[in-house]
Amino acid sequence: MFIDNYFNDHQHSISFTRDHASTFAKSIADDFNPIHDHDAKRFCVPGDLLFSIVLAKYGLNQHMEFIFSGMVMDGVELILPEDLPHLVIRDQKEKEYLTIERSGHNTRDEKLIQNLTRSYVAFSGHTFLQMLVPLMAENKVMINPVRPMVIYASMSIDLDRLDISAPTLVTDHTELELVGKRGNALLTFNIMDGGEIVGRGQKRMVLSGLREYEQESMDILTSSYIQRKEDFTG
Repeated sequence: MFIDNYFNDHQHSISFTRDHASTFAKSIADDFNPIHDHDAKRFCVPGDLLFSIVLAKYGLNQHMEFIFSGMVMDGVELILPEDLPHLVIRDQKEKEYLTIERSGHNTRDEKLIQNLTRSYVAFSGHTFLQMLVPLMAENKVMINPVRPMVIYASMSIDLDRLDISAPTLVTDHTELELVGKRGNALLTFNIMDGGEIVGRGQKRMVLSGLREYEQESMDILTSSYIQRKEDFTG
């Protein structure tokens, strides 16, 4: 599968180079979060890359929930657990990074898995500009423009059936719960196939260091993000 190009497969474990993670973020997810830059001091492997590998390794279940508990750095070797409904991804030192709960029917259909993976990653990669920026403006808050911090907390998908072929994701609604200087963002979506809703899902993110919304600062932040993308695409 296409995802094989973005990690090192050691049979019972996986690891990543900075090039793997950064190229996936920019080329596949269209995600230009500085934390995924090859030379970032606070570098982190994209959560969407972990999601994609889990589907490739364990198949797609009707009901799946991914809970992220740690940031994966380059060079960290993650142990692949036994194929069970409850999966916990840890490194060789037993540090936990990801928990997956699975239920319902399972499929190993490579075409379906690849199509859903690409659709979800494309949706997820556009989170910042298309969903979080309007959500912050609506709630009159914003992240620190000098040191922006947005953390991928969890995601889930719920499919009515698995006899689908070309699923696409369409945003349903977004919410932002404010707790002091922290914001809990909920981004929900419908999964479509052939013009019909065949499933639903949601992505949760944590926004840290919130402050009062300033249009000029937000404009600079979004312009910088767009410029990074233009520099990459040429």
